[in-house]
Amino acid sequence: MNAQKYEHRFEVKLPNRQWPNKKITSAPKWCSVDLRDGNQALAIPMNIDEKMKLYQTLLKIGFKEIEVGFPAASETEFKFIRKLIDENLVPDDVSLQVLTQSREHLIMRTFDALKGCKNAIVHLYNSTSALQRKVTFNMTRPQIIDIARSGARLVRDMADELREHGTNIRMEYSPESFSDTELDFALEICEAVMEIWKPTPDNKLIVNLPETVQYNTPNIYADQIEWMSTNISHRDCVEISLHTHNDRGTGVASTELGLMAGAERVEGTLFGNGERTGNLDIVTVALNMMADGVDSKLDFSNLPQIRAVYEECTRMSVPPRHPYAGDLVFTAFSGSHQDAIKKGMDIRRKEHLDKWEVPYLLIDPTDIGCSYEAIIRINSQSGKGGVAYILASDFGFDLPKTMHQQVGDFVNAYADKLGKELQPAEIFDVFSKEFVKRESPVKLESYRVSSPGCVGADDSTQVCIEAKLRVNGEEKTVSARGNGPINALVKAFEANGMKNFKLVDYRSHAIGRGSATNSAAYICLESLEDGSKTWGVGVDSNIESAGLKGLICAYNRMQ
Repeated sequence: MNAQKYEHRFEVKLPNRQWPNKKITSAPKWCSVDLRDGNQALAIPMNIDEKMKLYQTLLKIGFKEIEVGFPAASETEFKFIRKLIDENLVPDDVSLQVLTQSREHLIMRTFDALKGCKNAIVHLYNSTSALQRKVTFNMTRPQIIDIARSGARLVRDMADELREHGTNIRMEYSPESFSDTELDFALEICEAVMEIWKPTPDNKLIVNLPETVQYNTPNIYADQIEWMSTNISHRDCVEISLHTHNDRGTGVASTELGLMAGAERVEGTLFGNGERTGNLDIVTVALNMMADGVDSKLDFSNLPQIRAVYEECTRMSVPPRHPYAGDLVFTAFSGSHQDAIKKGMDIRRKEHLDKWEVPYLLIDPTDIGCSYEAIIRINSQSGKGGVAYILASDFGFDLPKTMHQQVGDFVNAYADKLGKELQPAEIFDVFSKEFVKRESPVKLESYRVSSPGCVGADDSTQVCIEAKLRVNGEEKTVSARGNGPINALVKAFEANGMKNFKLVDYRSHAIGRGSATNSAAYICLESLEDGSKTWGVGVDSNIESAGLKGLICAYNRMQ
């Protein structure tokens, strides 16, 4: 690890920079480069059918500008573009963008691919950085400008021919490796291209300023964008576009700061697919805007389906922690996180809130086609609130708050023992076996409740219970009188020398709706020996039976 061989590469003198005080208030123009920039980075590039499937998905998302290929790069690229045009597969409000280097034969092939296209963007580029000039081309600044000029003149002339045949064509120029190009030179070469293409306010030149390699921190890129936006001539005839990569892991940050610095357009890919560490992830930037209350004009309401198409067509996979789209991004394992999420969700349901305010969740998962079921998942690190949330949301058991710790500790210990995450069905099975179906040492075989028509010392109406129990394998009949079935059974236990507790809590609620509704009863007993508290649960279609079963279960768990 020798840091001495690296150096800070760039500084921008911008003492009155304005972008830090700006915020993103509206959507930029979006251009997907999945079908070209993303495709060239794949180990196995997409075939025509795969490109078509992804193209149709991009249209559904709402992209109006789609870079569909580098026509001169391969026959597949050329044929795909021709298929879109010849089969009339391009909506009238969508522009096909094509990419070409500033080389004559490549430009000629590019325009062959565009014949008959309704709306097109020709994206011309050549590399401009000092490093590229020195290492790759061994050329001076004037020589690099000549490359751009010659390409721009040929594009201009061929664009005029296409316009005569009804194509609405726009021009885009990229000083490739802009992020490592001296600003004065980047400005000079962009102005040289502008001089040839002569953009107007009605037909703007797209000046794309790519962060081809992230040599600098995002604030430096923002400075570069603001400097160019401020200093370029005929600003009203220019549309500043961003194209960031992710070498430092800050592609999203660079784009967001670049928009604050004056850019109006963004190029990127779904989930950041691209060379090396990838391109900008348009999904993340767009959903970040949504989280700030800004309409991105892109539709990611079915993000899981979009991800499925992307993974099928590119053979890439979205990591589980990838923002918004990963399997685990709306999942909490931590106990404190789970508890806060549960409370936020409970308040949201009870108060019917319009604004999204749930701790630890940036957006509502349902807005992008995800469900609440995956929000809280259980492993040994999970807390009481998470287990309670799963039991309530998936199975209808609304545990008393004071019961959460006991159930959570038991389930988490079980997960720790297995060394894995527990699925909801496994959580319910563990909960049911321990807190609902404990039938040893005492099992309630049957019971009968009758009203003797008398009043107790506390003026309450008395009932009698006669219960058949199986105690340690032997049948035993007990009976007593109380102010209710549960109270009567407690007194029957006491009369038979089985009462080593006092009942300190009892709650119940319905599970489900309609004629098939069951009742859940929660009983808490406190030990007369050490004061410890133990919970049990009874479930039955009869609320009375549910309470008695809960009492027996809690008693068994105390023993």
